Amino acid sequence: MVKRRSMGGRMATGIAAVMLTAGAGVRAQEQGSAGLTLGQAVEAALRNYPSVRVSQEQINAAAAGIQLARSAYLPRVDGLAQVNRATRNNVFGMLLPQRVIPPISGPVLGTNNLGTTWGTAIGALVSWEPFDFGARKAGVDAATAARARSEATLQRTRYDVAVAAADSYVTLVAARETVRAAQAGVERAQVISRTIDALVNAQLRPGADASRAAAELAAARTQLIQARQAVEVARANLSRFVGEEAARIRISAPRLLELPPVGHAAPFDPANPAAIEQRAVVEQLRAQMRILERSYFPRFYLQASAYARGTGAETGGRIQGGANGLAPNFQNYALGFTVEFPVMDFAAIRARKAVQSSNLRAEAARYQQIAVDLKAQWRAAAAMLQGAREVAANTPAGVKAARAATSQATARYQSGLGNVDEVAEAQRLLTQAEIDDALARLGVWRSLLAVATALGDIQPFVVEASR
Repeated sequence: MVKRRSMGGRMATGIAAVMLTAGAGVRAQEQGSAGLTLGQAVEAALRNYPSVRVSQEQINAAAAGIQLARSAYLPRVDGLAQVNRATRNNVFGMLLPQRVIPPISGPVLGTNNLGTTWGTAIGALVSWEPFDFGARKAGVDAATAARARSEATLQRTRYDVAVAAADSYVTLVAARETVRAAQAGVERAQVISRTIDALVNAQLRPGADASRAAAELAAARTQLIQARQAVEVARANLSRFVGEEAARIRISAPRLLELPPVGHAAPFDPANPAAIEQRAVVEQLRAQMRILERSYFPRFYLQASAYARGTGAETGGRIQGGANGLAPNFQNYALGFTVEFPVMDFAAIRARKAVQSSNLRAEAARYQQIAVDLKAQWRAAAAMLQGAREVAANTPAGVKAARAATSQATARYQSGLGNVDEVAEAQRLLTQAEIDDALARLGVWRSLLAVATALGDIQPFVVEASR
């Protein structure tokens, strides 16, 4: 009996040493190789993610729209050149405006002659609006508001991509820590399984203990496989942001394995990119409303025209032969002032104003809703941060107690005072405690990210986490 206890004591000491150092060895191996930091991951996402480039091109399109709106201040110049071979029969009577029958000039001949001759024309018309009651300025303002909205959309897109990339990075770190703890659990289960096998072979323990140890080892390996699967899934998710093949991604996040500095959540700031973008939407609709308000006004045009015509027909109706009419040798010019006013457009403009007013009120209400949601999101994140800090402060005690329980259960088993169920339960408790401890620290970082996300600026978080 003394010999059995002595052998059991030596085995218990060795098993406990292996169990307590397994996790540390895995962590040292993980941290030994340099890799992608959180800041580098976010920077790569902002550089490579397609949605950022989409928003940038939308800004370019909106900037071109401003130039298009400003072109309305320029005079309009229309040129025309024409050559035809036609008859010259003219009649008295009215012809309503249309685009099918071409007009004809000249006296009424009273004949119906199908003979043809050459006709040519060349000319230019210059039209310019000297004033417009603010219509063109309203168009430029609307185009400028569209560009401001596109710029706000770009900032919101960059913000969303940065948040998603940071969250994917933290998720990968959490999955890696779970693998570390699961690997340590497998190593402890292997040591226990080998020890119990030796005791069973020496007929110091029943064979059922070996079967139970084998089952616990299989369960630990299954947990490790699932943890590794989670790592690969998280790595694949991160790869779509950083633009690298998932298999080539290696991360370096020693700062995330430590607790961040103690402090309160930053005060709420409504200048979130999502709120700024929605405010830009409201301003764009207001600018479009001003265009409608400037629509029901007269339009004034200062016009100048110069043209020349050629014909192969004489006033009396005789047709000149050859190339007569191919040269535009009769010139005219004119200066004038034209006023246009769409009298009956008031009904359509009033209806469009009603539609635009409803859209404007809807988007203004959506802006208020976003502000309310962001403040609620910040409050929830601040509460999560407080709770995460308390959990992280408590988990080390749980790990310490679980390690002590594992050592004691192993010693009791080796001394013949305990059973294999106590050892298995202690091992599972230690593995879960180590996982909870690692995830508790990362939970604080994730809560800090949630607070920064609600505030609309994750740069301080990225800087702190990348140290």
